[in-house]
Amino acid sequence: MIRPILYLLIAYGVFVILLYLYQDKLIFLPTYTLTSTPKDAGLDYEEVYFITQDKLTLHGWFIPSDKSSLVILFSHGNGGNISHRIEKIKMLNTIGLSVFIYDYRGYGKSTGKPTEQGTYLDALAAWDYLINTIGIKANQIILYGESLGSAVSIDLATKVPAFAIINEGGFTSLKELAQHVYPYLPARYLCKYEYDSLKKISGLKRPNLIIHSIDDEIVPFAMAKRLFDNATEPKVLISLSGGHNDSFYVSRKEYLQGIKDFLDMINRT
Repeated sequence: MIRPILYLLIAYGVFVILLYLYQDKLIFLPTYTLTSTPKDAGLDYEEVYFITQDKLTLHGWFIPSDKSSLVILFSHGNGGNISHRIEKIKMLNTIGLSVFIYDYRGYGKSTGKPTEQGTYLDALAAWDYLINTIGIKANQIILYGESLGSAVSIDLATKVPAFAIINEGGFTSLKELAQHVYPYLPARYLCKYEYDSLKKISGLKRPNLIIHSIDDEIVPFAMAKRLFDNATEPKVLISLSGGHNDSFYVSRKEYLQGIKDFLDMINRT
């Protein structure tokens, strides 16, 4: 009996070491080829390139709207690239919002390799581009974060005076999420990155909309509830149906109406 147990322990140890060494490949899942553009969805857009503080070149799209002065600064999730968010961009544009979406370093046409601090620098560079190049005012910008991008947007909100924040499918911290996904491993201690939104959200004194599916198979709804409980007023929590990646489409009526109601609420305050 001792030898099989020893083999299992060795295998477990090797797996833990490999998980630690290759975790970047589990966290960041970029694709490099753009499968489509906003034009394919009937949207006018401007293709842009801009530079980060550490001299990397990022790529993005600016999709204008003449129905509102508000602009969504869109930080996407950990997989794919900006071309996989066109349906969501179109939905947001349909309700009168301009959208500026960009790819993190190492995603799509952006140079470099993704890291936690790198994604924070990328979001700040996108903000600077909106302010200094396009000429958007800070009180017109809504930070929109999708999944991993929710943590990026919350971090950005600690540094810039954005008008409001919208978080979709966000988690409390990457360490907590890792422990949820790998309950039989010491994942919390193996995770190199923090992405600690729960720690940061209570200090954000601006309107906050949290969107999350009760059926989310990756990030439990309980994490959205904890983020909401720790956020400051005014705040709204919208519960959708559908999976982590498609709830915005499965529950599109509730998704769009919730965003419109949130914007109406904060425009009255």
